[in-house]
Amino acid sequence: MWEFSVGLYMIRVWPGSLLFAAVYGVVESASVAVFGPMVGTLVDSLTYLQVLGLWLLVQSLSFIVAGVSVTALLVYDDLKVTSFPVFVALVVVTNVSGALAALSTLAGTILIEREWVVVMCGGHPPAVLTRTNSAIRRIDLSCKLLAPVLSGFVISFVSTQASAVALALWNVASVWLVYWLFVSVYNSVPALGANSLARDAAASAPEADEAVQGYSQDASSDWSERLTARLFVLPCWESWAVYARQEVVLPGVALAILYFSVLSFGTLMTATLDWEGIPAYVTSLARGFSAMVGIAATVVYPAAHARLSTLRTGLWSIWTHWCCLLLCVGSVWVGGRVASAWVLMAGVAASRLGLWMFDLAVTQLMQDGVPDADRCAVGGVQSSLQSVFDLLTYVMGIIISDPRDFGELIALSFLLVTCAAAMYTLHVYRVRKHLFHLDKIFTKMQ
Repeated sequence: MWEFSVGLYMIRVWPGSLLFAAVYGVVESASVAVFGPMVGTLVDSLTYLQVLGLWLLVQSLSFIVAGVSVTALLVYDDLKVTSFPVFVALVVVTNVSGALAALSTLAGTILIEREWVVVMCGGHPPAVLTRTNSAIRRIDLSCKLLAPVLSGFVISFVSTQASAVALALWNVASVWLVYWLFVSVYNSVPALGANSLARDAAASAPEADEAVQGYSQDASSDWSERLTARLFVLPCWESWAVYARQEVVLPGVALAILYFSVLSFGTLMTATLDWEGIPAYVTSLARGFSAMVGIAATVVYPAAHARLSTLRTGLWSIWTHWCCLLLCVGSVWVGGRVASAWVLMAGVAASRLGLWMFDLAVTQLMQDGVPDADRCAVGGVQSSLQSVFDLLTYVMGIIISDPRDFGELIALSFLLVTCAAAMYTLHVYRVRKHLFHLDKIFTKMQ
């Protein structure tokens, strides 16, 4: 609900410009980009229930504070004239609260999607992991379908202030139910409890200091290794180094590049559609239809995976996404602001089929290819890298803050999607070449 509504809130706080919406996006994305690896490390060091409690507590409090501060900005809309310091303070509180909510949500995502799912599907055929990933993404997209529609109707037919108040109240009411549901899952799956105890025991083991000392001694033989040893003192460097060593680094980077895009129903595009005169409830319905296409992707993905493979399904998906976005590029030359907006929304909605299938494919590649000990760290870095590119999107939104120049952002986004598709294609080529080489060696041995 907040993800959809914040763009509408910000363009009403500062009408006629994408500046405040872009600034909010910069703060949120920069927070995840900088602190994402630390969040992954924190998730790895705590027990499952500790992470669960911390995640839901911080997330709920953050959204409550953000809802209250936004409500004050919308109700007292003359603050920027009558009391500018108070206006700035409320904007800062809103941005910081949103950033804290994003970091706590990241912790929950790593815990559930990168850790619990793999543990729960351990010992089962690969198809079980595929179906579980699809089911979780289907639940996520169903929420992204319903929440914006509800928020859009409240904004359009009641008021923007009522939407912000409803957001705060919803978080107060729902956090207890969410916690109870997750604890129920934890208690009903013995493997989760056993794995949590094993993680806790490993975290408290004294071998860590010995490993660091041994590493430092080995590193003295080469200047580059000595430099790496020094950088390991930094809290995030080790996680990034672990990520860079993974065989699935290219697919991960390709997925992250897709976040450098305004071609989604995110803050900048939502604010632009509002400027173009598209009612909030229409935008919310379009976003809901986009989520329905994404839900269809979670149904198609297991079938495609069964016929092809994770690698080839990802290749098919990313180029399908690229083809659908051609419609968005074409919208730049459509006459009339409203007609152009409708073509843009249609292209974005259609592209969700390939996008979410690609997301599922890369997620499964990482679940299958990343060692258990590195899973949380790699998940944190992946989210951090995605936020870096998301941050760049909002930086471009600050530079090109006039909604009339939104076509330039569309062109840049499409170019980067092309780069991501080419990068993933290169990864597929390298893997297939490696497998062909191994097959030749095996044939000679026979």
